[in-house]
Amino acid sequence: MLNTVVRQIALHSFEEAVHDRRRDGELLPEDLAEIWLKTQRDCLGDAVRFDDSYKNFWAYIPHFIHSPFYVYAYAYGDCLVNSLYAVYAKAEEGFAERYLTLLKAGGSQHHSALLAPFGLDARDPAFWDRGLQMIADFIDELEGLPTHV
Repeated sequence: MLNTVVRQIALHSFEEAVHDRRRDGELLPEDLAEIWLKTQRDCLGDAVRFDDSYKNFWAYIPHFIHSPFYVYAYAYGDCLVNSLYAVYAKAEEGFAERYLTLLKAGGSQHHSALLAPFGLDARDPAFWDRGLQMIADFIDELEGLPTHV
């Protein structure tokens, strides 16, 4: 989940920053490296140490070239599933049937129609909070584990 949500948000932040800076003119490889390191540090914090050898790692991600702004879909999907799981954890009856109906629909309906039977609305910040809270709970659990085995 951390890789899917936190890292993909960091990658999306890189794309946004590159496109914003590109409006002002051409970007040199050094500019891309600077943007990459800054966005990764901003999103991932002190938990990860970045050195100069990491400055060009953006180049190994084909989405940036072939499918710009695609990486958000990973975070979106993970948070959506986490929000559905939060509903499942509190559901008394009928969740499995509603979930199978959602899966059977595939891409034939708008996500708002597919989420409605679960009482979920992706326009509501609480929807995303449910999914992010699950990740926060896992982080809290990890931080509470003993550091020595």
